[in-house]
Amino acid sequence: MKERLIAWFFAINGISTIVLVLGIFIFLALTGLQAFTQISPLEFFFSTDWNPTSYVQPSWGILSLVVGTLYIAGFSLIIAVPLGVACAIYLAQIASPSVRELLKPAIEMIAALPSVVLGLLGLLVLAPAVADFFGLSNGLNAFTASILVAIMALPTIISLSEDAITSVPKGYTEASLALGANNWQTIRNVVVPSAMSGIIAAVMLGLGRVVGETMVVLMVAGNARAFPAGFFDPVRPMTATIAIEIKEVVVGDLHYQALYAVGLVLFVMTFIVNFAADLYLHRQEGKM
Repeated sequence: MKERLIAWFFAINGISTIVLVLGIFIFLALTGLQAFTQISPLEFFFSTDWNPTSYVQPSWGILSLVVGTLYIAGFSLIIAVPLGVACAIYLAQIASPSVRELLKPAIEMIAALPSVVLGLLGLLVLAPAVADFFGLSNGLNAFTASILVAIMALPTIISLSEDAITSVPKGYTEASLALGANNWQTIRNVVVPSAMSGIIAAVMLGLGRVVGETMVVLMVAGNARAFPAGFFDPVRPMTATIAIEIKEVVVGDLHYQALYAVGLVLFVMTFIVNFAADLYLHRQEGKM
């Protein structure tokens, strides 16, 4: 009886999560898709001009916003993934127990930092340093935002990757060492491949954090609606656009619906990434 109640409890939680996600998607779709009754999908997805408040001719192209989001997400992962996985390997395989006990809480404390505090540090410290180092007029750009967002993604990637590496059976390591491999060869050829599915899951969760981050990019990305030509140009990601403009719109008008359409695009992008990662993990499990 007790086991059946526990099974029901977890089943209800799982179903509730699915219903919640479907509810969010339906709500976004019902509101966001209404925008396309007045906005051409061709303009919305392929125009680089987003200016809904123009008195002359409002424009609704989100391509610059999408590219700004991809710039920050991509460069953040380039920083965070190698650093996070290397740190996880060190904690799980190389560090002594005393060092591990010291480092793990310190890393987890980064996740506890309010994003507005990190954004303030980026605004006052990192952005001027980036501007001085690269000779820019100011440091509020995609590069600075990517560094800060990568820092925010690190605790997720490190903690979950370390759990995956730690869960690799000890027998794998012992067998590799017994065959004559050294510690580094064992980590590279046995431990990391065995934990790869967990590491990829950690990276996907980190990507979700990167794409959805709002406050930091709002403060340090520059918020320029122009199409970015490089990492040192100011950008305005989709999350920052929604946060900046949603408080100024009339509920139910075209601008309001267009912002929901931007949110729907963000939701679909995140869903596709997670779905692709899930397919990859299932294929990997099938090969093992």
